[in-house]
Amino acid sequence: MSEGRIGVDESGKGDFFGPLVVAACYVGPEHLAELDGVKDSKKLTDAQAIQLAERIQRVCPFSIVAIGPEKYNEMYLKFANLNKLLAWGHARAIENVLEVQPAKTIISDEFAKGGGRVKSALFERGRQAEFVSRVRAEADLAVAAASILARAEFLRRLKKLSIEFGIDLPKGATNVIGTGKRFVSLHGPEALGKVAKLHFKTSQQVLAP
Repeated sequence: MSEGRIGVDESGKGDFFGPLVVAACYVGPEHLAELDGVKDSKKLTDAQAIQLAERIQRVCPFSIVAIGPEKYNEMYLKFANLNKLLAWGHARAIENVLEVQPAKTIISDEFAKGGGRVKSALFERGRQAEFVSRVRAEADLAVAAASILARAEFLRRLKKLSIEFGIDLPKGATNVIGTGKRFVSLHGPEALGKVAKLHFKTSQQVLAP
């Protein structure tokens, strides 16, 4: 790594319960020695991700944009497209980092072809940087660090929601229907949007008699 760059990634996109979290992280040559063990968060346990996130936050300039379920559902109705919502979150996180740490290169995973949506959502400062969108971007250390920050924050907020509503909310989207039905029986169908992403087809299954 000859020069620093910003990586950006998200967590919670495919999870029925919990927030959508986007994180951006600047990694430069001066940070490498402190980031031993940092890799794509999908290859880490929850405990490892949380532990590494604490170290990354101590060392690197970063920004976390967390969109809780209620706000997410409101924004999804406005954007009517998940990739547009993701692009908005990516752009905000990137701009937040650029305010404190200039960078010539920004790297993202390829959730939108060529990263066009993210680039168009960036402000002037972000548009001046080279934007690289690639498949398996988590192989880049900056994107890996961002993926860990996003996952750790997702896990923290999911746990907080579980405690708040007195029910253990699981990760994922295929193993959640039973929990969703228990939640509705405890708190009522109108409360589901406080903990879940309502545009998922899972909502229909959870709310079905």
